[in-house]
Amino acid sequence: MSEIERAGDAHGGEPGTTLARSEGALPDRFENPGLPEHRHRMGDTDPKAARRAERQVAVLLALSMVGSVLIVVSIIGIKYDDSFERISLSTKAIGLSMFLSLFALGVGAVHWAKTLMPDDERIDYRHRQRGTTAERDQAVSILKEGAAESGLGRRPLIRNTLIGAGVLFPLPAVFFFRDTGPLPGNDLSTTVWKGGTYLTKDPEGGRIRASDLGLGSVVHVMPEGIQELEDTLEAQAKAAVLVMRLEPELLQPGKQSDWAVDGIVAYSKICTHMGCPVALYEQQTHHLLCPCHQSTFDLTRDCKVIFGPASRPLPQLPIRVDAEGYLQAESGFHEAVGPSFWERG
Repeated sequence: MSEIERAGDAHGGEPGTTLARSEGALPDRFENPGLPEHRHRMGDTDPKAARRAERQVAVLLALSMVGSVLIVVSIIGIKYDDSFERISLSTKAIGLSMFLSLFALGVGAVHWAKTLMPDDERIDYRHRQRGTTAERDQAVSILKEGAAESGLGRRPLIRNTLIGAGVLFPLPAVFFFRDTGPLPGNDLSTTVWKGGTYLTKDPEGGRIRASDLGLGSVVHVMPEGIQELEDTLEAQAKAAVLVMRLEPELLQPGKQSDWAVDGIVAYSKICTHMGCPVALYEQQTHHLLCPCHQSTFDLTRDCKVIFGPASRPLPQLPIRVDAEGYLQAESGFHEAVGPSFWERG
């Protein structure tokens, strides 16, 4: 026996099997080893096992339907206020319901494919990409055969529960879009700041005297009385302001200096890129930095963007001092705070 023949025996070939080879020692091709012995599943040989698998698939698809309904119930039934607990409860309920809907639908589909769909081994030989007319007709017949083998016609229980799961699955999306509410109108362009509103420290409260601010100081402020509003969180999200004091001669003449008080300027704290809080102030360079995407604003040049993805300066809040030395807003913001949106020109 040659070395090639012994190599075939060593790799499980039939004794005496010869392999075609070239001038070298390695063979050019191997004989077709054939298909392994088919192992039948319980559902292939036992009708009771097939019916049991069918019921299991139906139960999983029904659980997916329940999950889709629970998503809608969670959106409608859990009304949250400004408290973190209610928001957390609503988010968890929606997330768990969505998990049940997706997980049960996926497991049901996999279980159906592994236990009830045909499990025969087949060989597909490579051929030209565009087949002949006969081959194309054969592909159509194979698709029809696959549709028949799926068992939808013979298994109405799976078919009906699959239709139910498919119909209910996109239903929560309707409520998600509905929950976004109507268009905001002018709500994005206005804040609670108005002329005469006192600047108060955030979060401890208390009015701010101009004389209490030294050079380089930074104070986070909110409008006085904001805690008494009905939608406190929404109002605070747009009204947050940073107050800083620097040398008056560093300010640009015109709007910036006219809206300041002895070097004290107030700017929106909401980044014009994605709405993150601009909370880092570099005293030596007079730069404000957004920690989310590193947008940088030059405080001495009307908070012009000098780095990062933000597309416009931070809006400035005009301020003044009352008779007792406390800082007040001269007016509200003259432009929309926060990120740009579709209604901005």
